[in-house]
Amino acid sequence: MDRFFQKLTNAFAAWIVVGTALAWFFPLLFTWFLSLPVDIGPIPKETSFVGFGLGIIMLGMGVTLRFADFRNALAQPKAIGVGVLAQFVIMPLLGFSIAKLFRLPPEFAIGLILTSCCPGGTASNVVAYLARANVPLSLLMTMSSTILAVALTPLLTGALAGTYMDINEAELLWTTAKVVLVPVVAGLVLNQYLPKLVKYVKPVAPMISVIAIVLIVGAIVGAKKEAIREAGAALLISVGILHAFGFALGYFAARLLGYEAAYCRTVAIEVGMQNSGLGAKLAGDKQFAAFPNAPVPAAISAVYHCLIGSLLAAVWRQTGETATTEANRSERD
Repeated sequence: MDRFFQKLTNAFAAWIVVGTALAWFFPLLFTWFLSLPVDIGPIPKETSFVGFGLGIIMLGMGVTLRFADFRNALAQPKAIGVGVLAQFVIMPLLGFSIAKLFRLPPEFAIGLILTSCCPGGTASNVVAYLARANVPLSLLMTMSSTILAVALTPLLTGALAGTYMDINEAELLWTTAKVVLVPVVAGLVLNQYLPKLVKYVKPVAPMISVIAIVLIVGAIVGAKKEAIREAGAALLISVGILHAFGFALGYFAARLLGYEAAYCRTVAIEVGMQNSGLGAKLAGDKQFAAFPNAPVPAAISAVYHCLIGSLLAAVWRQTGETATTEANRSERD
C-alpha cells in the first residue's frame, strides 16, 4: 500500500496538469474550494478552504520532520545555506526583473513577485528523488527555507512589490506565520511524541498534499479563467521564464562553487520549485483586495515548476549518477 501511494505521489505533475485542464473546462469542479456557502447559525456565509488546504500541506511536511533534522541542518550549514541563499536571492530578483521587463499589470506583477519570494515547495523533495539528487539535503533545504520564509517572504515582498503598492509587512508576516509555522510545528511535535500514530499517516500525507495543491491551483484557474485569457502570452511567458531561469541559475550557481552534480541538481530543484500554494494564499490576503487577480501567477507557477521539474528529473535520472553519501557531504562541508 505504501508503494501504491508513493507511485501516485510521484505522478504529481500529471495530477497538476489534469486538475488544471479540468478546472479550465469545468470550473465548478474546483471553484467551490475558493468560496463555498456554509451555514453558521441562520446566516449563510462564504468560506474559503485555501487556507485549510495549505495548512494540510504544511502539516504533511511537519510530520516528516524530527528535532534531529534541525541538528542535521546545523551540522552542515554551508551545504544548506548555499541552497537557501540561492532560493531567496535568485528567485525574488528574477520575479521583480521579469515583472518590470514584461510590464505586467500591477496585480500580476505583485502576484509574480510574491510567488518568487516564497520558499521551496514540498514537491521539490519528490522531484529530487526522481532526479537522483540528494533527497535528505533537499528535505533539509525545504525545511530551512520554509521556516525562514516566515520572516523573509514578507520582508522581500515588501521591498520588491512595494514599488506597486504599500505592503503591510507585519500583517503579511502574521499571515505567513499562521499558515506555515503553526502547522509545521504541530506536525513536528506529533511526529516526535506520537510516532505510532503518525506512522499510519506518513504514507498518505504526500498524496493528500498533492490533492490539496491541485484543489488550490484548480480553484484559482477556474475562478480566474477570463483574467488568464485576457492576460494572454505576457503572463504565461513571464511565469515560465521565472521558473526556467530559476532552475538554470540555481544549478549553475552551485556548479560555480565547485559542487558535484547531485548537489547542483538539488539546489536547482529547490530554487526552481516554489511553494505556490503559499503564494496563492498570501496573494489572497485582505491587504491585496484591490488586486483580486494577484493569486493567478501562483496558480500558473504550480503548473510550470511541476512540468519543468518532472522533465529535468526524467533527463537527470537517465544519467545514472546518484546522490553523494552523507559522509561525503559532511567531509565537503
